[in-house]
Amino acid sequence: MQSGIVSTYFLPVVIAIIMFTLGLTLYIRDFKNIIKHPRQVFIGLAAQMIVLPLIAFGIASISGLSPELKVGIMIIAACPGGAVSNLITYFLKGSVSLSVSLTSVNSILILVTLPAIVYFSLWHFTDTAAFVDMPVSDMMLKVFVMILVPVGIGMLIRHKNRLTAKKIESYLKYFTTILLAVVYSFVIFEKNGENGSMTPISEYLKIAPWVFAMNVLGMSTGYLMGRWFGLDLQKQITLSVEVGIQNSALAITIAGSAAFLGNHEMAIPAVVYEAFTIFNALLFGMIIKKIKPAEKKFKRRDY
Repeated sequence: MQSGIVSTYFLPVVIAIIMFTLGLTLYIRDFKNIIKHPRQVFIGLAAQMIVLPLIAFGIASISGLSPELKVGIMIIAACPGGAVSNLITYFLKGSVSLSVSLTSVNSILILVTLPAIVYFSLWHFTDTAAFVDMPVSDMMLKVFVMILVPVGIGMLIRHKNRLTAKKIESYLKYFTTILLAVVYSFVIFEKNGENGSMTPISEYLKIAPWVFAMNVLGMSTGYLMGRWFGLDLQKQITLSVEVGIQNSALAITIAGSAAFLGNHEMAIPAVVYEAFTIFNALLFGMIIKKIKPAEKKFKRRDY
């Protein structure tokens, strides 16, 4: 199944606009703090790259689903959240600089981790293995164009004229939210069936409880690891969002595109995951902020 026009061409543009909007809210000093204190990045990477795939493997193993759907669950775990997690972090007033840093690092690391997880999943659950050809130079170029360049331009504008940056950001933050919702709707529609046929609703209902559990456990893992290692509330929220929100568009492409696995059934978990993950992350983040855990009980390590 070929990747649709919207997901192939329009979605990257929307992501770039979102990253530009986020860049308008950042200062260079935000990233200097990240470089000076990289521990928070390593904690986030461990949660995303190690703990979440283990959670997904456990859920897939006990789910009783078809081998293809189990592989689909693993593919979700192998695709760390991109611009969407950055946007949700921004709305929840988390650490956007940490979120963008994790996104940038993950976008490079998945060149190795994504093929490895997919290969293992195919071997373990289907007794077959496929070589997942990840175009390294092409993907790194997309990372550079869609994430680093727009963020850099936004930060430069803020550095030069803070008032102008704030004015532009106030308009774009609503526009990009609507635009992203429309684009994702088209992505789901494009991947909803093969040869014009619609996937039975029973397929989506069957997978929903399992991917929902993975989403909740992922967010809880990010939050608890943040508390365990003494990060402040802002970064706890950031980690919960980063681990909970995965790059569903990438997962759908890896599973369903003929350029990769070309298996529509493997894409179903990502389609279902995408349907509620943003709402869950917003709700989870608001609950954390409402509870406001007494951080004085934890040894504070400032970053």
